[in-house]
Amino acid sequence: MKKENRVDPICGMKGHIKKHGHYFCSQHCIEKYEKEHGIKGKKEECVECAKPEKRWYKERLFVVSLIVGIILVVSYFVESLSPLTFAFLDYLGLIWWALLLGFLLGGVIDHFIPGEYIRRYLTRHKKRTILYSVVFGFLMSACSHGILAIAIELYRKGASTPAVIAFLLASPWANLPVTVLLFGFFGFHAFYIVISAIIIAIVTGLVYQLLDRRGWIECKYCDLRIDEDFSVWNDAKRRMEGYKPTAENLKRDIKGVMKGSWSLSKMVLWWIIIGMFMASFARAFVPHEWFMIYLGPTILGLAVTLILATVIEVCSEGSAPLSFEIFNQSGAFGNSFVFLMSGVITDVTEIGLIWHNIGRKAAIWLPIITIPQVILLGYIFNIFL
Repeated sequence: MKKENRVDPICGMKGHIKKHGHYFCSQHCIEKYEKEHGIKGKKEECVECAKPEKRWYKERLFVVSLIVGIILVVSYFVESLSPLTFAFLDYLGLIWWALLLGFLLGGVIDHFIPGEYIRRYLTRHKKRTILYSVVFGFLMSACSHGILAIAIELYRKGASTPAVIAFLLASPWANLPVTVLLFGFFGFHAFYIVISAIIIAIVTGLVYQLLDRRGWIECKYCDLRIDEDFSVWNDAKRRMEGYKPTAENLKRDIKGVMKGSWSLSKMVLWWIIIGMFMASFARAFVPHEWFMIYLGPTILGLAVTLILATVIEVCSEGSAPLSFEIFNQSGAFGNSFVFLMSGVITDVTEIGLIWHNIGRKAAIWLPIITIPQVILLGYIFNIFL
């Protein structure tokens, strides 16, 4: 007997509210579905339709937050464990703005940008789709954790899996604010980091397109047909000309953005909290001196750097100073590059979100494709720089 498909057609999560021939995870997704399909005032007479949303205390965000919160409070009062709490708070202090910005931008995308716009540019199998994704990533102003929320929202809006992967890889290091930060630390050497990040993002995106053609990765929107006569510019112009900035419209827009941000946070934030807790544990109990001893400019040193950077899992702004210290002490620029990129290509939070929201095959292929590229470039940098 074929198992009934209960995947939410809007966000891709497991649905439990049956309506319009689908299962939805929340009322927000139902409303988004009705808006996109022009459904107004239609009600289905069935018992399942009246089934309430999942209770708030059963939400993964609440459960994970409660467990992590209890552990942090207990560790605060135990002297030997207190570094865990302080490391978590320090980590939160580094990325809280990126998280807020990421969820806010995700809410703006959810409310203001029609799915047709995203599908127009990021759903196609053409090579320039990957270039569009990298450009969009360069224009973002958030670290890897903040960019996750935006990337998942883009996927929900219709972006293809290869485009989302390229966007994720380009955003943390090939974006304007972090580029300035890297030049402050590394000088002209930062140019190699940014260009290499862009190259890796493009190559990985193109490889994902090949995998998609073979059916080796999940891609919810890859079979969508795009209206070739549809003009994004003309449609956006029409919407802007017809918009009136009245108090009622502004109130509705603010409410829509906040609603979209909250819906996105319930899907993404619990994963980020888990990643932050793991990173805080490593920061609190793994001596930094070990990194300086074992991170030499050798193949073994590159491998150790890759493993340790995976365990630490710091965000882009947080890992930049530590990577510079590695370069300053050992002179191994390749190791610094591997340390920086490992925070993206082997990020537990990022891979977990791809697994949960896109699919396990898409998540598994990410380190398989990117790690050899990063190690090769790191080895070249150690030889020539």
